[in-house]
Formats: sequence, C-alpha cells, structure tokens
Amino acid sequence: MEAVELRSVPGLIVFDLPGAPVSAGGTRLAPDVTAAEVAMLARAMTYKFAALGADVGGAKAGVVGDPGDRVGRAAQMARYCEEIRPLVESGRFLTGPDMGTFEEDFAPLRRQRGAINAVVDDVPFEDLLTGYGVAVGAEAGLRSLTGGGWEGRSAAIEGFGKVGGGVAREVTRRGGRVVALSTVSGSIQAPAGLDVERLLALRRIHGDDCIAHYGLTVASPAQLFAAAADVLVPGARPGAISAQVAESLAPAVLVIAPAANVPYTRRGADVLRRRGIAALPDFVCNAGAVIGYRSAIEATPEQVLAAAASTITGLIENAMNHGDGPLIGACERAAGFLRSWWGEPPEPPFAG
Repeated sequence: MEAVELRSVPGLIVFDLPGAPVSAGGTRLAPDVTAAEVAMLARAMTYKFAALGADVGGAKAGVVGDPGDRVGRAAQMARYCEEIRPLVESGRFLTGPDMGTFEEDFAPLRRQRGAINAVVDDVPFEDLLTGYGVAVGAEAGLRSLTGGGWEGRSAAIEGFGKVGGGVAREVTRRGGRVVALSTVSGSIQAPAGLDVERLLALRRIHGDDCIAHYGLTVASPAQLFAAAADVLVPGARPGAISAQVAESLAPAVLVIAPAANVPYTRRGADVLRRRGIAALPDFVCNAGAVIGYRSAIEATPEQVLAAAASTITGLIENAMNHGDGPLIGACERAAGFLRSWWGEPPEPPFAG
C-alpha cells in the first residue's frame, strides 16, 4: 500500500496495489477524513474490482474540507483535479464521486460523458445507480433466504444522502417499506412505513434535518440499529457493524446490505455469522457506480441498470451458497481472482 500526499489541497491518495497499471476509486471530502479511513476504502476497492473480474487496483483519495461549503468545495476540487490530471490521463488513478463530492466536481477531468453522467427523474444517475444496486443485492439475499423479494419486507437505512435516498426509493418501488431512517441529525421509525417521496422533498429544503420536519419523534442516530427491519443498510462511515452492534440487532433482521464501504469489523462479522444474519459483501452491494463507469459510452441508463442488476444478483447468489456466509464467500472469490493476475492478495477489507 502506498500513500501519496496531495500538494494543492490537504489530503492524500492511497494506492492499495502499488505498481498496478491501473488503479481506481472515489474521492472523499470530509472535515475529518483520515489516512486510516482512506486506506480501508482503497482496500475495499481492490476487492470490488476483483469481485467484478477486473484487473484494476483499488485506490481512494481523501480531501480535508467542508462539503457543505459549496464555494470552498468548488475551489478545492478545481485545484485537486488540476493536480491529479497527469495521474488520470496516464490511467494510474481513475476517480469519481464519493462521500462529500459530486460528479460535477470532476467535470475538468471528463472527456466523454456516458449514461453515468445522466440525470434521471431529477436525480444524478450515478447516485441512483449505487442505491439501486444495494436494493438489488438485498433482494437477492432475501430470495436466497426466504424465496421472496422485497414485497412485504422492510428496511432500516443509515444515512439519507445521495445513496441512501436512492436505496429508499428503490426499496419502495419493489414493494418494500422503509421503517427506519437516520441522518446525522437523528433517526425516525414507523413500522407501517415512511413516506419516502415526502422525505426526499423535505431533504431538498432542510438537508439532514428533514427528519425533524416529518412529524415523528426523533431519536439518536444509533437507535436505527434497534429497528425491527428485515434488511439493515449501513450507509455511513466504516466500522458501523461492530460486535456490540451486531449483538444488539433486532431478531427480525435477516440481511445486512451495505451502502457504505467497510461497514464490518471482524468481530462484528463473526457475531452476524453466529446469529445467522446474512452479511452481504459491501464491495458487491455498492458496486453499481463502478459497473456504470465501466459500461460502454453508448450504453443507455436502462442498459446500465440491467447490467448492474444482473451482475450484482449473480455475485450475491453465488456468495450466499458459501458455507461460512456471503461475506466470506465473496472475499474468497475476490482473493482467487487477485491471485490470477496480481499475486498473493492483501487481507480482506475489515474495519478496526
């Protein structure tokens, strides 16, 4: 693993497989992003590409800044794009949006704009695609366990940003209910289901405080993990599923379908396996955007969605057949592919 300090802005890029001809991963912007977090995310990208059968090394960039400061963010990202342009043009580091950044931030680096850059129903397609993939992955897990999909099932979603909103919308479109939702401002629950479209409208006005304007009692963000939902979607920072959290999950939880990268600690994953809760691999569930960026430039949004659904469903179904659970199954599959082109694989991505 190699870390390269940025000169134009405070931050760094981590290459998980130094020397790989091509490395790729998003750029995260946050006031408290750390080198350790960026390194974990780069490792997750290595396993994501390997699960997809692509001989690409994982990488990630972390820029220290305030994503809410639109003017400051624009200036920072302009300097950042200019600095990394030689890396992008050589193929050493291909990047795009992550937490705190948006596709518009990378416009100076884009020569071609395919379906991934489209806007569908007033939502950037890249955001919609990641959330769509998480919902599809969860449905594949549910079908393997119960024989049915989202119809009549429920979800608790951590985070209601650009990806969490996409997950919520796709879950309801497939017949499921979002019964709990959290933002940094707190969490709300409604066993009969939350009105996702109303929440999205409130989010456009109030941001993360949208939950305070919905009309329900607002609890702490951590209370999301006590929700009696069939599917839990971790969507924030790494390490959300610790051993303590895994032990405390409601008996109703059948599937963990991560929207965020590296949500599991090793001990947390062990507890989930003991409890019989299917821990789906984050690097498969949230691979929709990577699939989109790797699609043909002429592919339509509908074709990209179909490819993402087919790929993610197939990988989750395969992983669900592993005797030690889907997370271990997917890690072993990715490690096997890495051996075919890189050599001995690095350790799987776990937090802590």
